[in-house]
Amino acid sequence: MPFSSGIMPTGASFTEYSAITRRAFVPTMYVQIYNASPTFAALMQHAKVASGGISSVTVPVQGQALTVPQWVGFDGSFSQPANIQGIQPAEFNLKGMVTPIPFYGFEGAVQADHAIIPRIEAVFNDATNSTVDVLSNALFVNVSNAQQLIGLNAAFDDGTNAATYGNISRSTSTFWQAKVYNAGGVAPTRSLILQYLVGVNKYGSEMPTMAVLGLGTWLKLVQQDYQGLESYQILPGTGFDTDADRPRSLFRALDIGGVPIYADPYCPEGIMYIWHSSYTALYFHSMANFSFTGFESLLPVYQIGYIGGVVTLLELVCAKPRTTGRVGTVGSVGTQFTFATI
Repeated sequence: MPFSSGIMPTGASFTEYSAITRRAFVPTMYVQIYNASPTFAALMQHAKVASGGISSVTVPVQGQALTVPQWVGFDGSFSQPANIQGIQPAEFNLKGMVTPIPFYGFEGAVQADHAIIPRIEAVFNDATNSTVDVLSNALFVNVSNAQQLIGLNAAFDDGTNAATYGNISRSTSTFWQAKVYNAGGVAPTRSLILQYLVGVNKYGSEMPTMAVLGLGTWLKLVQQDYQGLESYQILPGTGFDTDADRPRSLFRALDIGGVPIYADPYCPEGIMYIWHSSYTALYFHSMANFSFTGFESLLPVYQIGYIGGVVTLLELVCAKPRTTGRVGTVGSVGTQFTFATI
């Protein structure tokens, strides 16, 4: 607003008042530029600890039966069993991210006893937010850059994007393949999504625990198959004045077959990712889990100030891709769900 608007005076009077009157700051800074990600939140909830060493996360996986049952007769005799090799290691290396934090020497002198928002606190808060923002985005975009977090398009794959995952070939070890569907350029419906969920269940022998869609694709599902079925049920003696009585319109998660379907702002439109939280998790190094290095002086480079950093070592690991699925081939036009423009 212009300084002379509302109850403020104009002209010379405003100049005088501005010279002798403090501004009435709100002592809270509202961050405008980051998104909340249900996918990253779910993975953080099930995060696991890794340590050092080569292949910091090594998961033994069994892809073949180790024994062969035999029918026996009255005498109980059976053939000599073979020593079957069916176990191999899935190997993953942690990826590193550093978020530098500068603190200039005279910043403290300027803000001492006069800070509405201490800038160093805002920088620390932003270091976490910006790191999570980059990681949340990487989950959906990175397949081949080995220096970055390997995302869902490689973990939930049948070999189309990542022929080898965790150092295991998906062509020779077919048990290491996820279930991938082409949506066919149709609108998402409960019936279709339930079909895909059951398909992943049949393929991996376990019902998924969660799925995510892009915001527009999720909205299309609501418009297509939910919104017209909404109803308000008001019991006698109740109203809209309490949380218990207030009707809840639309959804935060859509329940299909007992599986919550979330909208994620980082998820590409037209694609759905399905997984089981018991087998898909972020692994963090025990000594570098959004850890602060501490400040070091910049005097050796002839500057008054300090530099520190938030260090994160992590990797996304899917230990059982058969329990996951992806609907809509990444990068292929005409094979994804249609979505609403928002």
